[in-house]
Amino acid sequence: MKLAEALQERADLNRRIQQLQQRLNNNAVVQEGEQPAEDPQELLIELDNCAANLEQLITRINLTNCRTAVDGENLTALLARRDALKLRLSAYRDLAYSASQLGRRGTRSEIKLLSTVNVRELQKNVDVLARELRLLDNSIQAANWSTDLS
Repeated sequence: MKLAEALQERADLNRRIQQLQQRLNNNAVVQEGEQPAEDPQELLIELDNCAANLEQLITRINLTNCRTAVDGENLTALLARRDALKLRLSAYRDLAYSASQLGRRGTRSEIKLLSTVNVRELQKNVDVLARELRLLDNSIQAANWSTDLS
């Protein structure tokens, strides 16, 4: 199994667990004399099995990420860099958007708003970060599809 397939399976297991939680909640209480639509004990067994499978899969994914090198760095470090880039990019985009919203004055007596940052330079930084994130993500995806799960 490739790492990318394991990541897809992890996402499927997470969705399945969420669905089981919802089904458990839907069947937790019934009116006296009624039966639940599904047996909560069976749902709990299925939930426990899914959680155990997820635990094993996450362990294997993390071990594979630590052992897999891309351009001299392991996938774990690249994933951390990607997360940090996403945070920075989001903050820069939000700042560029906010600094661009200067509004319009109807009369000379209205308060004039001024940007505290150079929006043009900030947007250039956003473009550089977006490109860096895109390239990094491409490298990670390529590694995911070419690496066998440990």
